[in-house]
Parts: sequence; C-alpha cells; structure tokens
Amino acid sequence: MSLIEITTDITNFYFKMLALLQNIRETIANWWSEFTLQTKLLAAVTLVVSLVMSGLTFWAINTIQQDARLNDTRFGRDLGLLLAANVAPLIADHNLTEVAQFSQRFYSSTSSVRYMLYADETGKIYFGIPFWEPEVETSLTIERRIQLPDDYAADADKPMVRQHMSPDGIVTDVFVPLTVEKKYLGVLAIGINPNPNAVISTNFTRDVTIAVFISIWVMVILGGVINALTITKPIKELLLGVKQIAAGNFKQRIDLPFGGELKELIFSFNEMAERLERYEEQNIEELTAEKAKLETLVSTIADGAVLIDDHMQVILVNPTARRIFGWEGLDVVGESVLNLLPSAVQIEITRTLYEMAAGECESAEFRIPFTQPSKRTIRLLLATVFDQQRESVKGIAITVQDITREVELNEAKSQFISNVSHELRTPLFNIKSFIETLHEYGEELSSEQRQDFLLTVNHETDRLARLVNDVLDLSRLESGRSYHLDGVDLAQAIEQTLRTYQLNAKDKGIELYQEVEPNLPLVVGHYDLLLQVLANLLGNALKFTKAGGKVMIRAYQLEPQLHDGDRPAQVRVEIADTGIGIGPEDQEAIFDRFFRVENRVHTLEGTGLGLSIVRNIIEEKHHSKVHLVSEVGVGTTFWFDLAVFEEPLLPSAKASSDYKNHSEL
Repeated sequence: MSLIEITTDITNFYFKMLALLQNIRETIANWWSEFTLQTKLLAAVTLVVSLVMSGLTFWAINTIQQDARLNDTRFGRDLGLLLAANVAPLIADHNLTEVAQFSQRFYSSTSSVRYMLYADETGKIYFGIPFWEPEVETSLTIERRIQLPDDYAADADKPMVRQHMSPDGIVTDVFVPLTVEKKYLGVLAIGINPNPNAVISTNFTRDVTIAVFISIWVMVILGGVINALTITKPIKELLLGVKQIAAGNFKQRIDLPFGGELKELIFSFNEMAERLERYEEQNIEELTAEKAKLETLVSTIADGAVLIDDHMQVILVNPTARRIFGWEGLDVVGESVLNLLPSAVQIEITRTLYEMAAGECESAEFRIPFTQPSKRTIRLLLATVFDQQRESVKGIAITVQDITREVELNEAKSQFISNVSHELRTPLFNIKSFIETLHEYGEELSSEQRQDFLLTVNHETDRLARLVNDVLDLSRLESGRSYHLDGVDLAQAIEQTLRTYQLNAKDKGIELYQEVEPNLPLVVGHYDLLLQVLANLLGNALKFTKAGGKVMIRAYQLEPQLHDGDRPAQVRVEIADTGIGIGPEDQEAIFDRFFRVENRVHTLEGTGLGLSIVRNIIEEKHHSKVHLVSEVGVGTTFWFDLAVFEEPLLPSAKASSDYKNHSEL
C-alpha cells in the first residue's frame, strides 16, 4: 500500500470519526433539549452534590491512606530499631549463624515483615530473609549494594524510611544502621507490608463511593428518561395543543396512551377543544348571518358606504359608493382607498383620515365637488369605528351622499328667487308708476295717454298673474292631488290654444300652423291639464322663435306595430319650431324646475317652471313621457303620446257583444 493510500485512509477515518462525534453530540443535544428546565436543574444539582460527596469521600480515603502509611512508617522504624539492637552485637562478634536463626524466628513471628536484608559497611548485601521473596532473591543472586547517603552512619537513632509500590500494595522500606559502641557495622533493611485492615477498609470505601456515584447517575439518567417519556412528552404535547388553540386551531387533538392523571388531563383538553370547535362553528354561522344582514342593509341604503381599516384598506363598499366613485367592475376590497378616490376627494380627506386612524379626531364632514368619473358634488361623513372598550381604532366608516341634485336645486332656487323677485319688482314698479302718474297728472293727460297707461297696467297685472299661477300650478301638481281622466277632444284643445296665441304670433311675425288628423279619436286625459301643456309648449316655442320663423302643432294617430302586443292605440302630439334650439348639454335638465335655457341667451323672461309643469302633467298624471329633438340654430320639436279613449260598454251592449263573439266561435 502506498503512502498516498495510507494518508487517504487515515483522512477518511478522521472525517468519519468527526462525523460520528458530531452525530453523537447532536443526539445528546436533542436528548437534553427534551428535558424540562426543572429536570435540567435537578440533574445539575445532582451532579454538583455527587461531585462534592465523591470529593469528600476520596479526600477521606486519602486521609485514611496517609494515616495508614504513617502508622506503617512508625511501626517499621520501631521494629527495625528493635531488631537492629538485637542483632548488632551478634554481627560485631561475626556470629552470622545466630543472626540468621534470630532473623528467621523474628520473621516467622511477625507477619508485617516482608523481607530482611543485611549489608556491610560498604553497602554490599550478604544475607537476607526469606529467600523466595523477589527483593531478597534478586539481592543475593546478583551482587548489589544499598546506596545510602554519606552521612547516614552518623545518626543511628534516625532510621531512613521510604516506600515503594508492589503488586500487593505500598511497601515501607526501613534502613537501620548497625552500630556497636558507635562503630558502624553495616545496615539492616526491613520491608514492612501495609496494614491489611487499613487496605481492606480503604478499598471498600473507595468501591462503595464509586458504586454510589455510579448508582446516583444511573438513577438520574433513568429518572430523566422516565420523565421525558411519561411526563415531559405529554406536557410538551399539551403545550403545543394550547398554542394551537390560542392561535385559533380548535381542531387540535392529543392522542397519547397514558393513564392516571395524565389521561384525565388529555381527555379534558380534547373535550375542551371539541367544545371550542362547536362554539366556533356556531359563532361563525351567527357572524356570517349578521355579516350577510349587514351587507344586505348596506347595499340597499341610498347613501354610499365605505368601510376601511386603520391602514386605509377597503373592507366593505356598497353599490351606491361604487356608482358614485366609478368603481363598478373593480375589486376594491383590500386596496388602499387613497389610491381609488378621485384626486379632488383624496386631497381633501387624506390628512383627516390619518388623524382619525391615529385617534386624534372621531368625526368629520366634507362637501366636495369633482369632475371624475363624472361631474358631481358629494357630502362625505367620516366616523371613527372603535373597539368595544373604545380604546383602539378599528377602522373608519365613510358615508357618501350625492348632493349634486341638491346643489343644482339650490342654485336653481336661488336663480328662481332672483328671477321671481325681478319679475315681481318690474311689473309692480310699472303698475305703481303708471297709477301714480294717472293719479297726479290724470287731468293733464289725453284720453289716449290714459288709455295706454291703463293698458300697460293691465299687461303688467297679467304678468304677475302668470307668475303666481305657474307657482301655484306646480305646487298643486306636486301636492299629490288626483285628477279624473276622461275622453278629451285634442282637436278642440289645440284650436283653443291656437286662438289664444294667434295675436301673439302675429305681433312677433311668426307663422302658426296646425296639422290635426281628421276624425282624430278622443284621448284619455284631463282637458284643463292638457290645455296647460299645449299652452306652455306653444308659449315657449313662440318665445324662442325669431320673427319670420314658424311654429307648428301636429296631432295624429300612431299606426300599431307588431311588437306592441296588447298596448292600446295612441295619439301623438308634436309642437315644432324653428327657434334657437337647445344644446345637448341642456336637454337632460330642460325639464327640471327653475332651469331656464334663456339664461344662456341673456334673457330674463320666464320663471323656469313651464316645462317642469309639462313633465309633471304628462308623466305623473297621464302616465306617458315627453320627448324632444333639438339642434341649436335649427329648431326644437317636443312630442308625447296619449292613449286613445275607449267608451265603456253598457251592460246590454256588453252582453250582446259577448253573445256575438260566442256565436262566431
């Protein structure tokens, strides 16, 4: 195998070991994370207590061992001094046999002595007991010497003591100098075995301590595992379930096979979740019903309604508001209302909306004209929507009222008051002036002058009467009074109207024509009201037609059409002129009260009520509709249709008719 392969294998093995260690570390970390904080604290406390107790135990063991070694040292020193005192004289007499016998008896009688070695003055070992001990056998078979300090023989009362480790434990070595009459004869080395009782006690204590330490941690680990499996896991499941319930997920359930209190707790949790789910479904149904009612109510109100949240996003909008702001067909819910409103409205209310969203004000009102998507004037009512405790702003309700008609009516009324004031003031001033002149200078005036003055007064009085009559007529028509409709001869009504305005047309140089179909049938209507309609339309035609122009009244029966079905036969009436005409922008408003086209041609005649009276009579009383076709500078034509009057059959005639129809069948 090459060096590169060996290096590669070592590297792979290194990375595998790193991966294994990483997996082990992650497993331990995940396992540790499963425990609760209380369990972790309990484990930490147990670890600290066990370490402290183990430390104290090992300290006690060490102390006991030190005391044992100290006792062994004292015992060995005393024993060495005693033995040296007995054998020194024998060694001085060179009686080695007696030394050997005494030493053998001493060794046999004392179990604590492991070995005995004798050395001469140079430290050379020459005798030892017992021969089978390694220390003795090695010392006798190999020439060895005992290396002692140079000044060792100077103090015979202080033996040298040292210790070394042997398979049987720590052996205490005692070196005692042999002296007789202060003559140094050599050295006695004695090995003292350790105290067996102390060794047994120390080993037992150590083993018990280790066993207790291991037992504690085995119990902690088992307790942690049991805690994780039987307590921590269901508690974590319950905690997760409570979080899900708090988040609105009432379908959360816990299914764990536990008994006892945990089983009751899990059962209670599941029962609570089930009840909350039922309550939620019931509340959702009720809220949905209330929302539908609210949306239906909002969609049917005449005013526009827009509801936005505190972030200016649209929550609800009704059809009226969509029509006013031109939002038909647009999905505006969820969009910012500031991006949807017309620019004129946005400029006016943006600052106020932000102030209301911040809780700085609760309501506001605006009156805003704008031209896009159509020309309108609206009134906006803003109201802040608070929560139930009125502590925080939940949204803003915007009520939109289209007051375009109101503004136009106010302008028209103002114009009407101005016109009426002028119309009243002018004839009254003229009447007063001519009467005062007749009163003061009547004798000085000729009969012709007086006649002209009285004629002028009469004309001005007629003007006042017309003005008052127009106002009274419109008021009477709008009061809801019912009129009896009967058969009306239109030819007669047209003839009477033409006679009334014949002189007026002649004075203005206008030709007046009529085209009435012969044998025109009677129509359903009210004679006086239709006479007023013809008079107003013909009067307007003469007023706006210049000298040399033409005005025509036509009446003819309409031919029935295939698609008319059972609609009764009708007669059409047309009043046409070659006057100044009506612009397209005025044709929609021409029938409104107080609206006067003559304002655009700089005249001040009329009150602006004539065509409003005409529309009311035709539409409200005769259930028809007034139409017009006009072109500026060419002329104008008004027309309307009236149903043909059918005579009611007498009972006998009706019976005869029914019999005839039956016979034909």
